[in-house]
Amino acid sequence: MSVLSLPQRVARAVGDSPISERVAVAQELVYGPVIGWARRSLFHTGVLGHSVHPPLTDVTLGCWVSASILDIAAGPLARGGAALLVGAGLAAAGPTALAGTGDWAGMTGAERRIGAVHALGTDVAVFLFLGSFIARMRGRYALGRNLGLAGNAVAAGAGFLGGHLALTRGTARRTTGITA
Repeated sequence: MSVLSLPQRVARAVGDSPISERVAVAQELVYGPVIGWARRSLFHTGVLGHSVHPPLTDVTLGCWVSASILDIAAGPLARGGAALLVGAGLAAAGPTALAGTGDWAGMTGAERRIGAVHALGTDVAVFLFLGSFIARMRGRYALGRNLGLAGNAVAAGAGFLGGHLALTRGTARRTTGITA
């Protein structure tokens, strides 16, 4: 008998939850016009042998985590660099979301529900970082730092679910008929 770890139980609970199904339906309503386009776009390709969404998340999250590191470690000396990184992460979030949307469009069942909760979490993180960027541009650096830290915490939870989809459930794989 295998015992599931806490993270595995959390992922399973999200995938089985009727609330997650409601989130998925809401995501389809909100993003309906974009979903089909994303599925046909260059952001949904098999050229890498896997989804482009996971490597794009590295750019987005890398910028945001780096901004928070600068906020904490360098303080006022790094305000400009931290704001630049938050803005770059926001710019990268668009293509990252489109790639993820293209992937999600083909999901069903538990994967669809987990993906919807993942997307909701990333939406919240993006809005927290947008608030962080606006606060920084208005000279409210402490608020910008705090919103960025909150955004990173939310992104970490959403990233866990995304990693579960890609790595445990294999949703990032692309079958091309070519083996390496």
